[in-house]
Parts: sequence; C-alpha cells; structure tokens
Amino acid sequence: MTHYDFLCIEGNIGAGKTTLSKMIAEEFNARLILEQFEDNSFLPKFYEDPDKYAFPLELSFLAERFQQLKAELTAHDLFRSFTVSDYFINKSLIFARSTLKDDEYALFNKLFSIILPNLPKPNLIVFLHAGVDRLQQNIQKRGRVYEQKIMDEYLLKIQDAYLAYLRTQKDMKVLIINTENIDFVNIPEHYTKIKEIIFSDYPIGITRFSI
Repeated sequence: MTHYDFLCIEGNIGAGKTTLSKMIAEEFNARLILEQFEDNSFLPKFYEDPDKYAFPLELSFLAERFQQLKAELTAHDLFRSFTVSDYFINKSLIFARSTLKDDEYALFNKLFSIILPNLPKPNLIVFLHAGVDRLQQNIQKRGRVYEQKIMDEYLLKIQDAYLAYLRTQKDMKVLIINTENIDFVNIPEHYTKIKEIIFSDYPIGITRFSI
C-alpha cells in the first residue's frame, strides 16, 4: 500500500500531526521521527516574551531539526518500510517569517538556504487543517502548561503562514486535509479514511480534501 520513502505530517499547533504520525508508523512499521520541542528551553520563555526570545528560539529549533533529520534520514534501516515525520524542516522558515523582524528573518533565511540542500525532500507533505477553535480545544485537552496562553491571533498567523508558504511550493506534492469535523484518534472509520487519502497518488502541487 505504501509508496513513500519519506512522508511528512504537518499542521498548526494542536492539529494532531504527532498523533497521526505515530498511528501510521505503528501500523506500517515505519521509522518515526518526532520533533523534540519539549526539550527546547527557549519555548516557555518565548510564549512569555515573544519579542525577546523569537530569534534564539527559531535558531535553536533550526539546529535541532537539522541535526535530527540529518542523522535519521541518512541511517539505513532494512526493517522499516519508510520514514514518517511529524514535521517538515521548512516549518523553521514558516515560523521564522511569522515571528522575526525583517533583518532577523533575512539572516535566518540565509542560514536556512545553506543547510536545506543537505536534506532529502519528502515524497508527500500532509497538512492537517483545522480552525482556531478546534486547535484551542486540542491544546487545552493535552494540557501542556506553556501552551495554555497561546492566543488565537498567533494560531491564525501561523496557519496563514503555512498555507501561504505551501502555495509557493511548485516542485513538491502537498496534501491539505480539512480535519475540522473528524476524530481519527477515537473513530476508526475516520482514521481509515484519512489513511486512504494519504496513501493515494497525487500530482505535484496542492491537493485538497475535506472529510
């Protein structure tokens, strides 16, 4: 059923990308790459004072993501069918564009362009799209203390930045799935449907689905 070497599940904060990545990896015996954001000491500080900590946060995330992906994607594992990740390295650029000042972003973009060619591109990027209210419900439900003060405006800003960036990608396959009215964690039929959508064939560019 699978025809990917490298699959990325993306989405806004609280979209369910990590959960879905874990479910797919378990079912298909795939290598799983999960972002280690909870180890980033700048993250709680950023939510308290974004202007002060945005630049060190984005730089530290970029370094951590690159190191992790470089190590994982260059290591061969004959016992895994493919690799699924709950993030796409380009999310560093997306978040940086939303949080940094223009001069900081210009520097960040230079650094990003240096490291990007050293990583393989995913065969498919899946973006889980949900409204801000749904995202906030999920954020509150999982109960991470440092996320409880995330504002609707910030989530909307990140969502808009993701979609704007994905629209510019002309050489990758991008699948945007509206997950507003589904619960793939607790309703097996919803998981089956989203799985069928992901493992279908798509052309280069953006394809959209609502379930």
